[in-house]
Amino acid sequence: MDIKYPVYQPSLKGNELKYVSDCIESTWISSKGKYISEFEKQFAAYLQADYATSVCNGTVALHLALLVLDLKPGDEVIVPTFTYIASVNAIMYVGATPVFVDSLPQTWQIDYNDVERKLTSKTKAILAPHIYGHPCDMDALTVICKRNHLYLVEDCAEAIGSKYNNKHLGTFGDISAYSFFGNKTITTGEGGMVVTNSNALYERARNLKNQGIADILYWHDSIGYNFRMTNICAAIGVAQLERIDEILVNKIRIATAYKKAFENTSLKFHGQADNTFNSYWMCSVLIPAAGQRNELRDYLSQFGIETRPLFYPVHTMPMYSGYAKEDFPVATSISSHGINLPSYPDLTNEDVQFIASQIVSFVQR
Repeated sequence: MDIKYPVYQPSLKGNELKYVSDCIESTWISSKGKYISEFEKQFAAYLQADYATSVCNGTVALHLALLVLDLKPGDEVIVPTFTYIASVNAIMYVGATPVFVDSLPQTWQIDYNDVERKLTSKTKAILAPHIYGHPCDMDALTVICKRNHLYLVEDCAEAIGSKYNNKHLGTFGDISAYSFFGNKTITTGEGGMVVTNSNALYERARNLKNQGIADILYWHDSIGYNFRMTNICAAIGVAQLERIDEILVNKIRIATAYKKAFENTSLKFHGQADNTFNSYWMCSVLIPAAGQRNELRDYLSQFGIETRPLFYPVHTMPMYSGYAKEDFPVATSISSHGINLPSYPDLTNEDVQFIASQIVSFVQR
């Protein structure tokens, strides 16, 4: 059956076409043009951060963030196994070693207790992804990093608009990375952003993303990369930022409707811890029996309802299986029981009610 309720689709109801047309008419369609600097300044202002520099995608944003910190072979970076693969791949790109930790059962975020158990003399950084929009415990992680003189890298690809203690994620650590892929809360099609409050890290990021170019045209003082965003992508980003509050209101509305629909059932909706604001990039739910997940997904597809499994633990994948000699019970359980539900901003409450009713009906049959 055709998909009637996709897991995600972007909401492009603002000035996206107008600003992209302006790029084309001006002929500034590559990595120079007014929308690049405008998007960077507006994004930093939205987060109340000092600096933001745009890149061509979220994975590159993570790669650049780790390059800026000068991580090298032999350095260890602690990362949860329950995350999207890009979080771990970026560690490998710089030659460092990922050290996997488990997740917290209540929030699904990095287990800071397991982090402390995994610290060694080689640990140089903690990479904390805010999974599905829910914040990690930034108080605990900040204390660990300060006490042990570690870098704190926030992977905010899924957490635009999320807050911890009323402060935007991406502003707690040394440096953070965002993604604007087509299924993210705001999108540029493909794109990313590196954010920091350090001028030194910001200048290093700008240098490395632009072929290591110095202040003199065609003079390069480091081995750099072409990680730049296009003006067209930035134009879409500016238009999306104009509507971010509206988009977030709808995301919360949808999550609230799902949560209410699953009350008094055996389903466990991904909630929100105290002192946090979950932007609900994805609305996700755990079903009682892991063995029923694929059957449930097939059942929902009959009604045109698209779903996705939660991330598989990275340590179970063939290229990373040698990096862990233990089980991660919480991450494994969350992964095997969970699905992502349609979560796009234009979903109506009636749509949510219908989707949720089909899930409840299946589980209770």
